[in-house]
Amino acid sequence: MIKSAFISFQEKKEENRGSVEFQVFSFTNKIRRLTSHLELHKKDYLSQRGLRKILGKRQRLLSYLSKKNRVRYKELINQLDIRDRESKKKSLI
Repeated sequence: MIKSAFISFQEKKEENRGSVEFQVFSFTNKIRRLTSHLELHKKDYLSQRGLRKILGKRQRLLSYLSKKNRVRYKELINQLDIRDRESKKKSLI
């Protein structure tokens, strides 16, 4: 995956594994692993369900972070290369 980014992120947040940023980062890694798994195994419905649950958890954490601290939210979105809802709305207009 993104091993070098994970190592640098982990060194900064080593003592704070319960932070929102670390949780979103770990959910993002799980999502990327499950997505690559589902490309090979299209009928693995239990993994699809797990992926949907993790996506929901990550979305709730991101919405919490965007309400709490917009700057940290933007930095996290840019660092993890996640496309947020606002850029999708702008591209539709």
